[in-house]
Amino acid sequence: MNFLVIGDSCIDVFVYGKCDRLAPAAPVPVFVSTRETRNMGMAGNVYQNILSLGSECDLVTNKAEITKTRFVEDKTNHMLLRLDSDEGCVERIQNIDKIEYEKYDAIVISDYDKGFLTESDIEYISQQHEYVFLDTKKVLGEWARHVTYIKINEVEYQNTKHTLGKWCEDSLIVTLGSRGCQYQGKYFPVTAVEIRDLIGAGDTFLASLVYNFIKRGNIYVAIDFANECATQVVQQRGVNTARWSQ
Repeated sequence: MNFLVIGDSCIDVFVYGKCDRLAPAAPVPVFVSTRETRNMGMAGNVYQNILSLGSECDLVTNKAEITKTRFVEDKTNHMLLRLDSDEGCVERIQNIDKIEYEKYDAIVISDYDKGFLTESDIEYISQQHEYVFLDTKKVLGEWARHVTYIKINEVEYQNTKHTLGKWCEDSLIVTLGSRGCQYQGKYFPVTAVEIRDLIGAGDTFLASLVYNFIKRGNIYVAIDFANECATQVVQQRGVNTARWSQ
């Protein structure tokens, strides 16, 4: 199987360290870094998850580097601060009419609304292939009516539910965190586990959903699979990818 991921990406940086005292000059914690990890984030994380599941994948994303740096107390995994280098991409996607959409089994749009994709871009892309999956931070509208499946989280659903209509009744999947997700009025629960980190879990869900749907051809089976994969990664620190025996 071969997939194409389109969307804005970042570098997720985790700086782990010790925080045992307050500064003498001000009542602020003193953080002493001991190690650092770096991973592709946002659309890049979706891409990495698809590769991790054993499929081929291409990525169309921004060239300008955005970093999200999180300072984390190593012993407790408590995040003290997130420092973002930039709130938006400096360039918009180019030449979307030149992409060979037909050579992929599915198109995945991971839109973090940083400026790389506009609503009209997403509408155009969604009309180029039979299977297009969308995860977006934008308020939804009829520009998304051609998307095969739309995945958003519970907060995003609350922000956009006033714009929804019959056009998305069969396409909208809402993830609910530790309660699983909902599709067409049906709830898909997840196994209760100790959650260590939620960062990137939505990306894993999306990648696993697309992968399994194309492999099995059943959206209900794909949702269960995506729930299992997302449950894997939330039990680990930082940003991680799904692993599945083929």
